[in-house]
Amino acid sequence: MKKLINDPADVVPETLKGFAAAFSDIVTVHLDPDYVVRADAPKQGKVGLVSGGGSGHEPLHAGFVGLGMLDAAVPGAVFTSPTPDPILEATKAVDGGAGVLHIVKNYTGDVLNFETAAELADMEGITVKAVVVNDDVAVEDSTWTAGRRGVAGTVLVEKIVGAAAERGDDLDAVVAVAEKVIGQVRSMGVALTACTVPHAGKPSFDLGEDEIEMGVGIHGEPGRSRQPLVSANEITDQLVDAILHDMNLSGGQVLLFVNGMGGTPESELFIVYGHARERLEAAGLEVTRSLVGNYITSLEMQGCSVTVLKLDDELTELWDAPVNTAALRRGI
Repeated sequence: MKKLINDPADVVPETLKGFAAAFSDIVTVHLDPDYVVRADAPKQGKVGLVSGGGSGHEPLHAGFVGLGMLDAAVPGAVFTSPTPDPILEATKAVDGGAGVLHIVKNYTGDVLNFETAAELADMEGITVKAVVVNDDVAVEDSTWTAGRRGVAGTVLVEKIVGAAAERGDDLDAVVAVAEKVIGQVRSMGVALTACTVPHAGKPSFDLGEDEIEMGVGIHGEPGRSRQPLVSANEITDQLVDAILHDMNLSGGQVLLFVNGMGGTPESELFIVYGHARERLEAAGLEVTRSLVGNYITSLEMQGCSVTVLKLDDELTELWDAPVNTAALRRGI
């Protein structure tokens, strides 16, 4: 294992300290318990948005804390859900009197721990609602989940819902926007290599030199099939076909998001994007918004995911709204 770390046990706190130093104008980092909040939190009269999950997916979630996205992020240990205590503290830190929304990826530990934190917050007089992101079409049930996994679509949920909260929507309206996005976004990923969790010291699964994992999860969970390596276009075809089959779209505008898993050069991501866009346009869809890059990673895994979001005028307006975070900045 070759990594730029000191001690595997110190990866998360040292990451947070460095992140705090680099982006002190945007965020404030709290340690023990660990959570990240907007530098201007809490915003009085604004619905607070909290998300989180295991570390190792950076920039998700801490990189999306700031104006127009999240009010707080709660990182657990690498690939491990945060416990209820830091989630509760983050919830309290962003409560501006208008309630708090938890945005939760569909992994059993995340769902249970956020539920517990919401119950504790309710006991302290904070109104909390939650939405669960489950955009992965690869498998219906999987390691660590009941139902579909929450993957790259989470970034789009956080951006669009963040804009709704920023414009002053109340809690019920923010929940409605979140549920709308979740209902209209689908993703699927592929791994070319495994990643190595620091405390494990070895790859999380084995792939041959000529093998890929089609439909992989963001923690290296098995997907639909282990199959021979083929061309970028053939891989992209499988990802897009699965998404189109699930969404059953006959036309309209969409956002196309090609996400890197951490170890794939942007040049390769743009190859995937180009062919995916051609496929969507051939299916009668109009790609009016795009995102390409490493936004929800799996440490150093080589691979990518494709995400498609069905747009309408409201979602397009919210996507275009200003955002100022460490990982995504636009219109500022």
